[in-house]
Amino acid sequence: MIRVYAYDKCSTCRKALKFLAARGVTAQVIPIREQPPTKAELKQMLARVGSLRKLFNTSGLDYKKLNLKSRLPKFSEAEALDLLATNGNLVKRPFLLTPGGGAVGFDEDEWRKQV
Repeated sequence: MIRVYAYDKCSTCRKALKFLAARGVTAQVIPIREQPPTKAELKQMLARVGSLRKLFNTSGLDYKKLNLKSRLPKFSEAEALDLLATNGNLVKRPFLLTPGGGAVGFDEDEWRKQV
C-alpha cells in the first residue's frame, strides 16, 4: 500500500498526487496536518534521507515561529521525531511511503523510482 501524507492547499502536494494519478497509481492520502506520520514512519524515512533537517518543512511558519533553525541541532533524534509526530505542519511534504521505501518532498525522478 502506498501512502502519501499531504496538505490539500499545498501546490507541491497537488502536483505529486496528479503525478501518481497520471501513472495510474492508487495511494492512500492522509491529511498531514491532522494526522502526521508516526514516529516509526519518521524513523524509517530518516534512515532513507540521513538527516533530521531533511524531514522538516524549513520554509513553514511553525518552523520559523519555533526558531528551529537554531534549536534543531541541539535536539536528540527522539526529541525531533516526537516534535514531528505531533505537529504535521513541521513535516516536509508530501511525505511518500511505499512498501520498498519512500521520499520526502516531490522530486519527479525520485518518485518515479519509488512507484
